[in-house]
Amino acid sequence: MVMKLRLRAAMLVACMTLAMVWGSALADEVPLITGEHWTKSSDQLKKVYLIGIANVVQIETAYHAASPPSDAQTIVPRFAKGLKGHTLDSVRQGLDSWYAAHPDQLQRPVIETIWFEMVVPGLSKTK
Repeated sequence: MVMKLRLRAAMLVACMTLAMVWGSALADEVPLITGEHWTKSSDQLKKVYLIGIANVVQIETAYHAASPPSDAQTIVPRFAKGLKGHTLDSVRQGLDSWYAAHPDQLQRPVIETIWFEMVVPGLSKTK
């Protein structure tokens, strides 16, 4: 029985080490999505990207529900407040319109565009 527990513990440590090494290698390979990527993507792929962002916000909000961090510790509450009233389609259309009107800004990251063109203006409306 003791041998089984030791074997399981060793396997757990090995798996965790592998996951940490594998995870960091993959994180380096994930590109920062820019307007160039955005404008070349299908509507479905754009929606998937936005769903990913929405999921992160929802998970973070749920995780900290009992004891939410201050605005100085996370941008998640401000992100959620600033996008209040938006839908996936309205954000997608807003990004499409912004990049169409600013073709010289295609290197700007999509997440930065969402923040400065939608979240920040949305925050000033909710005050």
